[in-house]
Amino acid sequence: MKKKIIVGILITVIAISAIIFIYYKTTNNEKYSRTFKELTNTEGIVKLMTLEDEVTDNAIWCGTFQLIWNDLKNDLAKQDIVFTPQLKVVENLNKETFTAENLSESDYYKIYGKPTIELKNKIEKEIIEKFNETSNILNDFDWERNGDNDYFLYSMLKKEFQFEKAFKDLGTGKFKDYEDISYFGIPEHGENSALRGQIEVLYYNTEDDFAIKLETKEKEEVILCKNPEGKTFNEIYQKIDAKQYTKTEGIIGIIEDSKVKEGEIVQIPNLSISEKVEFKEIENNPFSFSNGANCYIEKAMQTIQFELDRTGGKIKSEAGMMNQEMGLPYANREFRIDDTFAIFLKEKGKATPYFAAKISDITKFQ
Repeated sequence: MKKKIIVGILITVIAISAIIFIYYKTTNNEKYSRTFKELTNTEGIVKLMTLEDEVTDNAIWCGTFQLIWNDLKNDLAKQDIVFTPQLKVVENLNKETFTAENLSESDYYKIYGKPTIELKNKIEKEIIEKFNETSNILNDFDWERNGDNDYFLYSMLKKEFQFEKAFKDLGTGKFKDYEDISYFGIPEHGENSALRGQIEVLYYNTEDDFAIKLETKEKEEVILCKNPEGKTFNEIYQKIDAKQYTKTEGIIGIIEDSKVKEGEIVQIPNLSISEKVEFKEIENNPFSFSNGANCYIEKAMQTIQFELDRTGGKIKSEAGMMNQEMGLPYANREFRIDDTFAIFLKEKGKATPYFAAKISDITKFQ
C-alpha cells in the first residue's frame, strides 16, 4: 500500500513539474522558440551601406558591411578606396562612422584572408562555435581564386535581448492607412508600474514628436523616435540626442517627464524583417592598393534579420566581400547591332569618311 502511495506521489510531482516547465517556456522564453523568416530582398526596402547615406522611407542599415570595408581600407588597401569616378557611398564608407569599437567583442565575428575552401570551412566552423549559427551567404561566392591581392572579407553580428518583464499584447490597430497591424506595449489601464519602469522618455513635444528608450536585461537599448528629423541615420540619431531632456548631475530638468506615468499609453508595432542584398553599385569598379596593385570588388553582400516583440528582440547580420586583383572579368560581350546605329566608310589612312548613314528603320535599307 505504501509503495502505491509513493508511486502516486512521484507521478503527481512529475506531472506538476512538466506543467510548470511548459508554462515557463511558453510565457517567459517565447522568443527563443521562433526562427527568422526566410531571407528575401523586399521591394521598396532600401538597404543602406553606411550611417551617412541619405535615408529614404523604408530603409535599413546594419554595421556588418562597414566592418569589412574598414578592414579592406585599413589592412589591405592601406588607404582610402577611390573609384573613378568616385561614388558618394564609397566616400561615406571611407569615413568609418561605425567601427568595431561600437560593439562588444562577444557579439561579432570578422575575418579576412585568401579566398580558399579552407577559409570558408574555417568561417563555418568558427561561427558555429561562437554563435551556433550557419551562414546564408558563403555559398554565393567563388572560392577558387589565387591572385596575389585576392581576398575574402567576412563579418557576422548576432545579439539577442529580453525585456525584464514582457510588455502587453495590444492586439491589432492602424498604422497610417494600414489596418490590422499588431502592437505591444502598455495599455491605458491596469497595474503596469513594472512595465513603465522599462521605458525612458527621451523627449516629448507632441504625440507626433517624441522619442523613447526601452531597457533590456542585457543592457541593450531600443530607441524609437516618431517622425524623425535628418537626412541620414547619423543625423537622425544626433538630433534625438540633442533633443533629450537636459540632465545635470543625474537630475533631469523635470524628472517626471522622463517617465511613463500611470494612464499613459505606449504602443509599439511588432517588427520582423529578413533581408538579403547584393551591393552591385560598388562591384567591378577599379581601385588601387597603396602597393600599386589594381583591384576591384567582384561581389559584395549583406543580410539583415531583425525581430522585435513584447518579450524582446534579436538581430543577426552577415556581410561578405570578394576582392580581386585586375584584370576585370567582364562577361562575354555581345556585338548585336539590332537598334539605331551609324555606319561610316573611309579609306585607310584618310582623315575623313566618304560614306555615312544613320539607320533606325532597318526595313528601309533591306
